[in-house]
Amino acid sequence: MGDHRTVEVGGVRLAYRVSGPEGAPPLVLLHGLGEGAADWDGVAPAFVRDWRVYAPDLRGHGLSDWPGAYSFELMRDDVLGFLDVLGLERADVIGHSMGGIVAYLLAAAQPQRVGRMVLEDAPAPVPREPTPRARPEGELGFDWAVVEAIRGQIDRPDAAWLADLGRIEARTLVLGGGPLSHVSQHNVAELARRVPDGSFETIPVGHLIHAAAPEAFAEAALRFLRAQRG
Repeated sequence: MGDHRTVEVGGVRLAYRVSGPEGAPPLVLLHGLGEGAADWDGVAPAFVRDWRVYAPDLRGHGLSDWPGAYSFELMRDDVLGFLDVLGLERADVIGHSMGGIVAYLLAAAQPQRVGRMVLEDAPAPVPREPTPRARPEGELGFDWAVVEAIRGQIDRPDAAWLADLGRIEARTLVLGGGPLSHVSQHNVAELARRVPDGSFETIPVGHLIHAAAPEAFAEAALRFLRAQRG
């Protein structure tokens, strides 16, 4: 959905889709690991009436460059550069899983850049027990090196990330996928507790809330985003 475009940020070409009326408030959608801009196609139409919607492929994914260098900090800086290149001083942000971590790192690093934020089944940055993950067979739509680079950051996150959640100024809705999700719902709820103006809601359909229950996801996100406009 939307127009397909590219921008260059710090020497990395980022592909993105944009839809919605020009001049409308910007909304940035950040996908999860192994996904891309197209992952939002089922819910993006719900937002284009009120927002100018931008959905980038994060580095190492889809049509964006696969530079071989990956970390959450690099992805955060890519998104900040993306906002700069497009002249977006402030945007609302929705992030799923990996994209949710990128979103809250962005909101903590530059609080003034994020208006409102929805984080979908993203955990608080607290240590967890590592789990094995084998590379799927066949050709992938993303660089497997991303997995190898960021899994350690998820399992043993920088302690500063947790403390920095307190710097976030954006009103934030954290959506948990409930017991069907492989992500610890205790840690997802903990994220909402750590963000100063955070709230928590469960849509019990598993980790891929926006895909498994697009109408419920869009309803919850729109209710939150529209209520915060004042």
